[in-house]
Amino acid sequence: MSDFRRTALLAASAAAAIALVTACDPGGTSDNAGGTTAPAASAPANPSEPSSAAPTAPAGDGTALRTASSATLGTIVTDGSGYTLYRFDKDTAKPPVSNCNGQCATLWPPVKASDNPQLKGVDAKLVSSVTRADGSKQLTLNGWPLYRYASDTKPGDTKGQGVGGTWWAVTPSGGKAAAAASPATGGYGY
Repeated sequence: MSDFRRTALLAASAAAAIALVTACDPGGTSDNAGGTTAPAASAPANPSEPSSAAPTAPAGDGTALRTASSATLGTIVTDGSGYTLYRFDKDTAKPPVSNCNGQCATLWPPVKASDNPQLKGVDAKLVSSVTRADGSKQLTLNGWPLYRYASDTKPGDTKGQGVGGTWWAVTPSGGKAAAAASPATGGYGY
């Protein structure tokens, strides 16, 4: 492949990735009716690695919630296969409302609800579901709808953390996971 064609392919992939993230950030155009004005294109998480297919959700067990330890984020919640689960700042917890529809839900697949999710390290009183705009049921944790990130390609990945300033790995209480604070240096506390 010529350098020009490779550069053009990488530029197109990067533009598609930006379009998908924009569809899911606060300035995006997703709506509760399931539509979006973002292009129906996708790109690999790393634009230097070409891909001909859109990212897909891992085939994990959507009916299990487990706690896991992340070296950078502390205790987070995963599905039964160990894939990190996320919450979206444009959603609401009280009342629970999922606002990631259309192309947004392709990049951030909702965790499907079941009647009896298997829980390990997660309080059953905090687990429920919400009806999405398309009529499907989505699992919630302390009211927050739960999602996977299609670019997390293996258990333990946390590539969705902080995307667009609106996506966060979820903690067992339904809160936002945050990077662990590093010890202060120089004795000045910053």
